[in-house]
Amino acid sequence: MESDRLLTRAEDGRPGDDGSGSARCRGNSQGSRRMSCCAAGDWCRLDGDTGQRGYGVGDRIADKEVLRIQQAVVFIEDAIHYRSINHRVDTSSLHLYRWYYSRICQWILGTIIAVVLLLAFVERPSSLSISSDPHHRSVSWEPPCGATECVEMLCLFVFCLDLAVKSYLIGWEEFRKTKWLISYTIVISISVIDWVLSLSMACDEKLRVRRLVRPFFLLQNSSLMKKTLKCIKRTLPEIASVILLLALHLCLFTMIGMLLFAKNEDPKKNGEWELHFRDMTTSLTSLLVLLTTANNPDVMMPAYSINRGYSIFFITFSVIGTYCLMNLLTAIIYNQFRGYLLMSVQTSIIRRRLGIRAAFHVLSCDRAQAEAQEFVSVDSVLQVMSEVNMKSYYKSAITVAVQEFTERDYMDHQQFRRIFDELDKDCIKEHPPLPQYTSATLQKLQVVFSHYYITVLGNLVALGNVMCICTILVLNSEKSTAERDNYVLEVINLCFIIFYLFEMSVKIFAFGWKGYLSYRSNIFDGFLTIMLLVLQIAIFITYNFPHSQWDPSFHGVMSLWEMVRLVNMLIVFRFLRIIPDIKLMALVASTLLDLVKNLRAFAGVLVVVYYVFAVFGIWLFEGAIKPPTGMSVLTMENITSNLSTACGTYEQLGYWPNNFDDFAAAIILLYDVMIVNNWQAFMEAYSRYTSEWSKVYFVCWWLTSSVMWVNLFVALILENFIYKWDRSHSCSVTDVERIQYETSVQFLFKEQIQEPTEEELVCQLHQHPHLHLDC
Repeated sequence: MESDRLLTRAEDGRPGDDGSGSARCRGNSQGSRRMSCCAAGDWCRLDGDTGQRGYGVGDRIADKEVLRIQQAVVFIEDAIHYRSINHRVDTSSLHLYRWYYSRICQWILGTIIAVVLLLAFVERPSSLSISSDPHHRSVSWEPPCGATECVEMLCLFVFCLDLAVKSYLIGWEEFRKTKWLISYTIVISISVIDWVLSLSMACDEKLRVRRLVRPFFLLQNSSLMKKTLKCIKRTLPEIASVILLLALHLCLFTMIGMLLFAKNEDPKKNGEWELHFRDMTTSLTSLLVLLTTANNPDVMMPAYSINRGYSIFFITFSVIGTYCLMNLLTAIIYNQFRGYLLMSVQTSIIRRRLGIRAAFHVLSCDRAQAEAQEFVSVDSVLQVMSEVNMKSYYKSAITVAVQEFTERDYMDHQQFRRIFDELDKDCIKEHPPLPQYTSATLQKLQVVFSHYYITVLGNLVALGNVMCICTILVLNSEKSTAERDNYVLEVINLCFIIFYLFEMSVKIFAFGWKGYLSYRSNIFDGFLTIMLLVLQIAIFITYNFPHSQWDPSFHGVMSLWEMVRLVNMLIVFRFLRIIPDIKLMALVASTLLDLVKNLRAFAGVLVVVYYVFAVFGIWLFEGAIKPPTGMSVLTMENITSNLSTACGTYEQLGYWPNNFDDFAAAIILLYDVMIVNNWQAFMEAYSRYTSEWSKVYFVCWWLTSSVMWVNLFVALILENFIYKWDRSHSCSVTDVERIQYETSVQFLFKEQIQEPTEEELVCQLHQHPHLHLDC
């Protein structure tokens, strides 16, 4: 159902207009489907229109009308969600289709996918222990054999059902052309076979192959994640060219380094050779780590201490590699990925236009057979809109646009398409009108309390509150919690909380409840104010009213210090209320929120990459590093220098919790390597405990995560921020707060998207496998 075929241009079979009103389409060059060529008024036989014996003419006409309404509803819902329309369109299939894409079914499917991925934390080796450090780690609880397997089999059954429904809805012909569904079948088969083998071995198998393919279930359920993966695949050649240039740069300087720092007859001058340039592998590793700046300036200190001229070698290497080639890689990823993502977004827009055009055709069939030009009834469109599941404000806007044609009673395909342009527009959040007061005094107070300066005053008070907290924290930084006098801080907090309650009350008075809650900043302030009030009442109940002889010892559930600390943490969070009132800060904050909301596909692909590398890491390195046994923690700290004479090694830094002994620990270790700070310590340790080939694993992870994915994420942040900046450049501070940004990946590229022509849409409709738009 996720076919990504773009509309072909003229040289590939673009439809044309021969002047007779018929859309002519060239046949598929591969002969996979014959495209019908006919006048608009002749191709209106739909699935389900064949008729049934025992029905009268009126019954058949009524059934056809109901079917066309249902088809139009589904096509419009496909357009809203950028889904392919190449699915069955008979009555029973449409009911099944809408049920499958209902919110509850998709939520259940998403939950099942999350459950099957989370099984890795429970399965052997289990991550159910407080610490991953071998010195502190207790014996992890592991479920009995068959427990997780039963849960997994239930998940696999749901996936089989999901595959069966998808395959039925698109039909066998479309199924054979959809690589994702074929891969889905293979992955489920592998998982079931491996599950059977696991039970036959009493859950004592060394490798669980199905663990490695579980992330596929996450990928196949998201069309945007598929597009992202496809774009990454197409961008790889450009990335590979720069990586090849980096490899040449690395090899060249490795050979130069080995010539510069060859073994000397004087042992005092062999520091650089002994630590970093002893052989080819060590030299490559040292310079590769220097490329990430993780071992700078440690790598050059032995040579630099002898002759300061050696610094030129390391500085030249870093300038060319780190500051030129690595930043060039970021620029290439930004440019290429944006272009390929634009192509995928173009496909999504075509799907939307095609869904709307298909809805128009099924609604206009009866009238199109009687007239030369296609029209749809306004009543039919209103009936369709009443049944479509979509956001309320879009439905209201489209319904209002349709009602403008009530006097004419019909609309053509261009008018029909234009009413759905509302889906591409921004949603402007309008605040409710202010409440009306009859008293002149109340009206004046309402004007005063609704003024913008009340918000400014609240921000200044919040700033003063934070400054008071900082001052007291500095004065009490050397005191223990038992020695601190919490009386003064509590009195200060009480005064500020009273002001916050006053501010919330007057704003509710001025704007009304609905108006107050229509501002996200007010919701944030109000929630924290209520939390502060609840905590303050709890303090009064526990310790009575403030007095200088308050006993800071433990009473009830929490001590006084813990309660006051929680109050101050909430107050510090409340200071974030200034963000919407500073335009640039509001812009940055909204960019971050949009990244969280709308770039989930990129985060999903990163989860898949983490999952796969973590599984491989456990297979390769589980239990590889074992600390000496029979020693306490204190003893280990005292003898670390005896384990390794080199400073900065895995043992000397105490990196024992970072290992591949369970899934959770593997995820954290991979994150530490992605940050690249001291990542050479992990690579060096595992190469000592296993083999030199282990470096290949860490270098591959560094290339995948830090080089490619971090640069990709930076590129997307730049794209999002530049778009926001251009869009809000003429907005005031209040406009930034008033506009509810609904940025999506599709919306980012709306200026570059080319709209499909009418002939292209008609040709695509002729290719529909189930509508049978025959001449």
